[in-house]
Amino acid sequence: MPSITEEVSIGNLGSLQTLPDSFTWKLTAADSVLPPSSDAVKESIPIINLSDPDVTTLLGNACKTWGAFQIANHGVPQKLLDDIESLSKTFFDMPSERKLEAASSDKGAGGYGEPRISPFFEKKMWSEGLTIADASYRNQFLTIWPHDYTKYCGIIEEYKAEMEKLASRLLSTILASLGVSVEEIEWAQKGEKSVSKMGRGAIRLNHYPVCPEPEKAMGLAAHTDSCLLTILHQSNIGGLQVFKEESGWVTVEPIPGVLVVNIGDLFHILSNGKFPSVVHRARVNQTRSRISIAYLWGGPGGDVEISPISKIAGPRLYRPVTWSEYLRIKYEVFDKALDAIRIVNPTN
Repeated sequence: MPSITEEVSIGNLGSLQTLPDSFTWKLTAADSVLPPSSDAVKESIPIINLSDPDVTTLLGNACKTWGAFQIANHGVPQKLLDDIESLSKTFFDMPSERKLEAASSDKGAGGYGEPRISPFFEKKMWSEGLTIADASYRNQFLTIWPHDYTKYCGIIEEYKAEMEKLASRLLSTILASLGVSVEEIEWAQKGEKSVSKMGRGAIRLNHYPVCPEPEKAMGLAAHTDSCLLTILHQSNIGGLQVFKEESGWVTVEPIPGVLVVNIGDLFHILSNGKFPSVVHRARVNQTRSRISIAYLWGGPGGDVEISPISKIAGPRLYRPVTWSEYLRIKYEVFDKALDAIRIVNPTN
């Protein structure tokens, strides 16, 4: 994890009146997005009601076409979404010195700091975040919230449980769209009732402060996620964009109570390339800060291998890989990680 105490502290970005050179990106015309009022901007990722009788087909089509979708009637209580958004705002509103007390260590993925993808880009990103990847967050919460420690830990635990349950449900339905049942995947056989034993994920609280020159800044640079699925709750401020070959960058406007889901690299591998891991990024604005909460779900434990489903027709395109191994590869070669595990001369 890069240092977070360099020339400009990420904890104080919102107070800056000018954009520092280290945060100034040379964006091209292709990076710009047409205003929402334009007739050309009508497209967005699908919104799918999980209670729809055709949900399996709808999810499958969205995964193949976009690699992302939005979900309504997902079962996650609105109060819980409000609570974790409030927790995030409370944390990011703290003075920089307080936030630094939860700083990431070199040994772990959890804690406060810059985006993990920062080392792969010359310019810095206009954002800060708190990653909750293991039980170490309890000690951090006790330090920064000594009086509200129990309350905030409870919110995190409830959120993680709800996200794991939802991720498992989505996995089962998306697999069904491929003609595959959960029972055919060894590590997923236990299903929703045992997901807490077989699931592994991380929560990332993201903050994109107001920016003096948003047209020259980048909140989070273009990337794919390394996990199976990412489930995102975004505040009522837009900024998330996904890339579609035919359309370019498409903004995913926030809808109250609706969650965004995107396919990660591991699901791309699992589907033998049928489902793309969607490239996405976050932009910033000049008037209001933005909060988002991402749940990155890796599925099985880090030592369980994920490989293309044998039932899917065609030669296997990727070798088996564990999430832990894939994360190491991703942190070494970034956007070349899938190529690194691709089979050169695939055979059935």
